[in-house]
Amino acid sequence: MHETSITSRDNPIFKRLKKLADTARARREARMTLLDGEHLLTAYLDAGGQPHTLVRAASFDAAKLAPLAARCAQARTLVLPDALFAELSPVATPSGLVAEAAWLVPPAVPGVPLVVVLEDIQDPGNLGAMLRTAAAAGATRAVLSRGCHDPWSPKALRGGQGAQFVLPLETGVDLPGWLARFAGDTLALALAEDGNLYARTLTGPLAIIVGNEGAGLSAAVRAAASAVVSIPMRGRVESLNAAAALAVAVFEAARQRAG
Repeated sequence: MHETSITSRDNPIFKRLKKLADTARARREARMTLLDGEHLLTAYLDAGGQPHTLVRAASFDAAKLAPLAARCAQARTLVLPDALFAELSPVATPSGLVAEAAWLVPPAVPGVPLVVVLEDIQDPGNLGAMLRTAAAAGATRAVLSRGCHDPWSPKALRGGQGAQFVLPLETGVDLPGWLARFAGDTLALALAEDGNLYARTLTGPLAIIVGNEGAGLSAAVRAAASAVVSIPMRGRVESLNAAAALAVAVFEAARQRAG
């Protein structure tokens, strides 16, 4: 395995990687991102992807990289000093390995549509966790509003743990217009609504809509939904966070479909 050492922030390859780490615009224009850690790289390879570049910190054991590098026939391998590598890492304790990789376009998921619709989800970890939950429950698509965090950011990818590689995504979507065109039930999750999620039949074409972590759903999206429903709660807390609410709803749909 041939490796190239980079020691300067002025190196053009490092500058390119740094832009992918830091800005959604650079990722969008290149349709590339950085995958952080062995697990994400393995998931990317398992989904049929081939990374462009492998980057390890000097302290990362090259022997651990070798089996993964063997699966990346066309990728170059770079070695960075730990301090320089840390500038590419999305976390305070770097994994020691990142890969520069093109966005994947997953194939359509067969079956009755089960779509998660996300409005203005701002936290990258939250967004990634929602996509991971949706993929685990068998969702066929995720639709993201223009105000959502970039699902291909390194932090969102860490939260998704491979979901972005297998779940078809639509981003930058005008949600009221999309909901008006969807041929099925569109259920918006909100507090203090009369509709009970558990009382509904969720086996037909379905879109489950979740709003911003703090502000919830916009008036326009609520109005565009075919119904606004709540998740009954018996405890003494007033609400679930957005990711937990989505998990309850999408797995209730999965449970009904399995029956």
